[in-house]
Amino acid sequence: MKPALHITNGDSFYNYFKELPINGTVIAWREMLCEGRTLHTVGTEDFWKERFDFLHKNYRISKRTFIDYTLKEYRNLCKQKSQEQIVLWFESDLFCQINMLGVLSWLKIHRKYAEVSVVSNPISLNNVSSRGFCELSPNNLIDLYENRIVLNQDDIEFADYAWQLYCSDNPIRIAQLSNYEAFNFPYLKQAFDLHLSRFPSLKNGLNVPEINLLSTADSKSIDHEKGLVEAVLKHQGNFGFADSQYYKILESLKPLFSSLVPVKLKRNTTKILNGETNYYSKIKQDGLYLGGALKYAYLYDKEHNSFFKL
Repeated sequence: MKPALHITNGDSFYNYFKELPINGTVIAWREMLCEGRTLHTVGTEDFWKERFDFLHKNYRISKRTFIDYTLKEYRNLCKQKSQEQIVLWFESDLFCQINMLGVLSWLKIHRKYAEVSVVSNPISLNNVSSRGFCELSPNNLIDLYENRIVLNQDDIEFADYAWQLYCSDNPIRIAQLSNYEAFNFPYLKQAFDLHLSRFPSLKNGLNVPEINLLSTADSKSIDHEKGLVEAVLKHQGNFGFADSQYYKILESLKPLFSSLVPVKLKRNTTKILNGETNYYSKIKQDGLYLGGALKYAYLYDKEHNSFFKL
């Protein structure tokens, strides 16, 4: 068999993968490109500077941690030049799909002649989270590996174009993207739909993850904020977020709670959820990016899949 390089999305599956009877070198992609500003030029000095600035400001990641955890593994990826096959292990959720686009954009430039394939977990329906790789048995994972999708040059060009759209300053271009079915990315359209739903809605100024968190607090009896985050994680659909992302969302929504022990919303919060009151002016923050676009520079009308630039 040709030598293979396997790239996993993060460390949880990276550690699991090493126990599987699959040959090759494995590298972990340690980023969360679905949050914060991104540049199209993956791997450049400007790209990594932008990413560190975001992670340091929003998640208090130190420079030493960023270098040791993310940059050293990226440099390890750069050294892997001999493999003729590159296998991407990226799940079907928004978190993984955006990371996958960034990696494919990098591969398009730096590994032009390798055969690139993608392994994904089957997507779930009815707004229930898919089972992650770490929840699957070794036999299930081997089956997915053996049935992986081999990408052609048109697929890689499309992935790079989709990444450019994600990094552009105008989400309208993503809303207008079509012909997904012509390429081998069966989960990308849903991921981009979820991405667009993270812009503030025209109806009440909140985005879908924020609404989900408030609706969970409103509909369930929960004793503390940890329990709230755990409940949201179980029913987040295919966003693929971790608890740290929901704690960050919760921080911005705290003025809408009368108590977090136990969890209780203020009376006027229900009016916001029902669209009777718009919360945009109170939650708006300058300098927050989703990809290349400022989060609060647009209002999203989900019903018509359209944006209003502010």
